[in-house]
Amino acid sequence: MSIAVGTRRPLVELVGVSKTFRVRLGSHGHGQLRAVDDVDLLVEEGATVGLVGESGSGKSTVARLALRLVDPTSGRVRLAGTDITDVKGRELRALRQTMQLVFQDPNSFDPLASIGDSIAEALRTHQDLDRDSRRLRIEELFNLVGLSRRLTGRNPRELSGGQLQRASLARALAVGARFIALDEPVSSLDASTQAQVVNLLVQLQRELGVAYLFITHDLSLVAHVSSGLAVMYLGRIVESGPSREILASPLHPYTRALLSALPVADPSRRRTGRIVLTGDIPSPLNPPSGCRFRTRCPSAMSVCSEVDPAPVTVGAVTVRCHLFDPEPLTASFSSPIDPNSATEVRFR
Repeated sequence: MSIAVGTRRPLVELVGVSKTFRVRLGSHGHGQLRAVDDVDLLVEEGATVGLVGESGSGKSTVARLALRLVDPTSGRVRLAGTDITDVKGRELRALRQTMQLVFQDPNSFDPLASIGDSIAEALRTHQDLDRDSRRLRIEELFNLVGLSRRLTGRNPRELSGGQLQRASLARALAVGARFIALDEPVSSLDASTQAQVVNLLVQLQRELGVAYLFITHDLSLVAHVSSGLAVMYLGRIVESGPSREILASPLHPYTRALLSALPVADPSRRRTGRIVLTGDIPSPLNPPSGCRFRTRCPSAMSVCSEVDPAPVTVGAVTVRCHLFDPEPLTASFSSPIDPNSATEVRFR
């Protein structure tokens, strides 16, 4: 399920990527946890792809695979058209200048070092600059992300959450990153600070042409920042394509359920067709047979328990769901929906 929006060149691409972890099961030995399963994902130069889904769906693992922080069990990772799946050692460290990660927790800085020293460490690692040049570069970066240069000597505990997240962006940009994975970058911030950081991300992209993989559970945020969207469930991307099309007319029952749960600020514009999911996400140690979403799906059919749905292209959107199989299905619906209809979704 690749997402190509517009005519930009591919920057980061995952092709059939899977990641399995060996986990200990107490006295029962070990098991295989398939955190990411057969994921295709494309982030183009200067674009933003939103990656959404419930906690435990594999979003953070996808980001770490894209950045080569963990090795894929299978599949390929490409950077600007070059296969980097098997890159190791010094060559892999050199790629860190191109790809960076901004964590969910803004307190990801060394608590004993000043913010300026933490960013200087990144510069020392990746760029050959003398001390004065590093200082000037840090001040330039602080100005770029809207921080006073007086804060360079402060320790992390002296900065607010919003200031720390701006500093995290400065650290990512310090080495000239072209691609930044943002792992729930504003979830720990209050609403007004969230808006400020999101606006900063948009501004930096416009000025620097940086590409983002924006990981979040908040679909309302995706509407504002991303041109492409991928929806994950239990290690799989179940729907992907242009954000505007998916948000206006979602296809997969899981995407419909996520969108139907969004609050509407205007009481006069009440949403109809609320979809309430029952049950919990199954364990990735023992996923359901067939379609992984079938145990919670209001439109499950008998075929869903028997056959794993293949990706199907519907216009510009790719979806994994038997509702859209090109061949007619004779199985009966337990709770039918019309795949051509769209849940009414409105954003502020």
